[in-house]
Amino acid sequence: MEQKYNLNDHVIMKKGHPCGANEWIIIRLGVDIKLKCVNCGREIMINRLDFEKKLKKIIGDKNESK
Repeated sequence: MEQKYNLNDHVIMKKGHPCGANEWIIIRLGVDIKLKCVNCGREIMINRLDFEKKLKKIIGDKNESK
């Protein structure tokens, strides 16, 4: 399986967070993936299979210079 996302990438999930945002930052990769909400700062852990099912779009690292 090819990995398309990296640490500090911004991702958009299919279902929004209760605070109103659906943009997250990946802060840990492994069997579980840790995400941080861009709007409120809440951190969640989600297993990789569920993450890949719920992932809508990968924005990439916003701090990366191109």
